[in-house]
Amino acid sequence: MNMKRNLLLLALVMLATAGMAQKNQDTEPRAEVTLQTTQGKIVVALSNETPIHRDNFLAQVRRGYYDGLLFHRIIASFMIQCGDSTSRDVKASEFTNARGDNSYKLPAEIRFPQLFHHRGALAAARQGDQINPERMSSPYEFYIVWGKYFGPREMQAEQDKVLARDDSTRYFTFPKEVIDAYEIDGGTPHLDNEYTVFGEVIKGLDVVGQIQATKTDSLDRPLKEIRIKRAWVSKERL
Repeated sequence: MNMKRNLLLLALVMLATAGMAQKNQDTEPRAEVTLQTTQGKIVVALSNETPIHRDNFLAQVRRGYYDGLLFHRIIASFMIQCGDSTSRDVKASEFTNARGDNSYKLPAEIRFPQLFHHRGALAAARQGDQINPERMSSPYEFYIVWGKYFGPREMQAEQDKVLARDDSTRYFTFPKEVIDAYEIDGGTPHLDNEYTVFGEVIKGLDVVGQIQATKTDSLDRPLKEIRIKRAWVSKERL
């Protein structure tokens, strides 16, 4: 018990230090990307705390990689996902979740609690821990969080799940600011400290809401085609 208590105290100190570091960088200009979807525009700002993911996403956007791709995986009250190159030339009902060109991985840049899975968070998809224990990210596939609202009891349940893990290196605590955000804005706290969040929606969250509410089949494929018609860098960092 003492060891677990010490680990929790260390986690709290690290969280407080991380929070102060983030406050010092809130004023840094952020690059922005506009996604013109068939449902409307979504504008995301990319975090400077995750430079590898930021620069990779900007590079993919500049080369036109996302133009024409489907939002191939949609789960209501959870998230919308895009980025598989094989979805470019097929109908939504024909998509087979082949994951496209995923021949290399990006090293994880998990920056919790500065970056967490609140509603509108932009994060990188990845393969599961059993084959990807380093939690490396797909260089192409991303998801935008919708999630749900979490009251005090629900957040305590999420915290209990974290502290019940067998691997003590995966322990962490949700700071008050994060708990408040999940209660007010919603999100998916069970993904925190597991996936790299590298940005957030700053315009068009209503469009994300429309997309996540789309009817899907048993494989989470939307019954109507929702695509990124074009993506472009709408604001440079500097």
